[in-house]
Amino acid sequence: MEGDCVFCKIARKEIKTEIVDESENFVAFPDANPVAEGHTLIIPKKHFTNLMDLPSDLGSELVDMVKRVSEKRMREGAEGFNLVMNNFKVAGQVVMHAHLHLIPRKKDDGVRLRTI
Repeated sequence: MEGDCVFCKIARKEIKTEIVDESENFVAFPDANPVAEGHTLIIPKKHFTNLMDLPSDLGSELVDMVKRVSEKRMREGAEGFNLVMNNFKVAGQVVMHAHLHLIPRKKDDGVRLRTI
């Protein structure tokens, strides 16, 4: 799976995309089908299927990247943001490579996310 994984190819820079931010273990890039302006995906460079596979020791690096990308989107005009991570097919995960959706929000932007 890792060899054919589109997100692995992006992480290895085999597929060109805008890089929003990058660290030793993560890369952030625009979502191909954004639900809002600035919708960004944050992925580990190494293949992990979902959050359950992601080593806990990468947590602080992931949070730091979320903060940097969020701050960038806020400087660009976002007033807030949502973080969404679908884990397993039943929860809506389509690409079987762990990824976090950072969705910038503005008042009355029309974005509707299902919440509990």
